Amino acid sequence: MFTLIKREIQDNVAYFIGAVILSAILIALLIPAMYETIDFEIVFIGLSLPVVVFIIIGCAGMGVTQMYVDRTRRISAFVSTLPVTRGQILLARIIAGILAILMVLLPLTVTAVVFRRLFLPPIPIYPGLIFDISVVAFLSGFACYCLGLQTGWTSSKITPTLGALLLTCVLVSLILVKGFGLHIKAILVLFIVASLIRTWRKFMSTAL
Repeated sequence: MFTLIKREIQDNVAYFIGAVILSAILIALLIPAMYETIDFEIVFIGLSLPVVVFIIIGCAGMGVTQMYVDRTRRISAFVSTLPVTRGQILLARIIAGILAILMVLLPLTVTAVVFRRLFLPPIPIYPGLIFDISVVAFLSGFACYCLGLQTGWTSSKITPTLGALLLTCVLVSLILVKGFGLHIKAILVLFIVASLIRTWRKFMSTAL
């Protein structure tokens, strides 16, 4: 399994490099807020929507790339001749996607929490705010990644792109309407579960 995950990371290294660069840029933008405690919340919320948009687009693109390149180059067909199962191939792919999302969010979240504890007064809203935004950003990215896995497993180049762009608009609109509360989290979780089930069935039943 570790070898499969390593292969997925190597094959999609551009996305991981992009994740590191994006996280570093966002942290650099967040650092000045520690000197202006009143503006910290405004800065963090202001960064949250661009973060979600970039994560959504990047994750959808990664999912599409993994599945489309796999299907066109018949990578899984070759790998499946080795002592691994289709389930292990898909699971390794999903784990690599989750790692890419965490590479953006984890450093940013840790930085925000550290800054809050060091430079801000103990206002109860801040811990919940950081947690909610981070969770919604992760779920949004993972939802779009799952959509990318679905749409990428086709012979069309247009369908995956249009599907990813459409979901980006829908999710951003939902977040603007629902905020970062329980409702949007529940919607995203349900979408992720349904997408994973559909992707699993398609991947396991389709000829490689």
